[in-house]
Amino acid sequence: VQLQESGPGLVKPSQTLSLTCTVSGDSITTANTYFSWVRQSPEKGLEWMGAIDDSGSTHYSPPLRSRTSISRDTVNNQFTLQLDSVTPEDTALYFCARAPTIIPITGGTIRLGSWGQGIQVTVSS
Repeated sequence: VQLQESGPGLVKPSQTLSLTCTVSGDSITTANTYFSWVRQSPEKGLEWMGAIDDSGSTHYSPPLRSRTSISRDTVNNQFTLQLDSVTPEDTALYFCARAPTIIPITGGTIRLGSWGQGIQVTVSS
């Protein structure tokens, strides 16, 4: 399974960040599978943002719930992240991941499942 993130590397404050993850080698509708967005910064380390499961149901990290939306395109085997009202604190390396668990991280630093290589997003005017 391979995952590839795509989207803009620079976003202005107050705008919406939109990223797409293209999945190959597996269907995003595979049973008992979760497709997540995770970000990493020096200040917070690995931070799980949310996931969409095989049925299309979404799950969000409580601190980010009000600003985050995850959706999917089953025709193109992609899922997307939208993060509203970004600030410089949202600057991070953003990953998409596929795992058998809602949160593809254990012990705070150990990755579970398959991950994309990550895309750097900077929030700056």
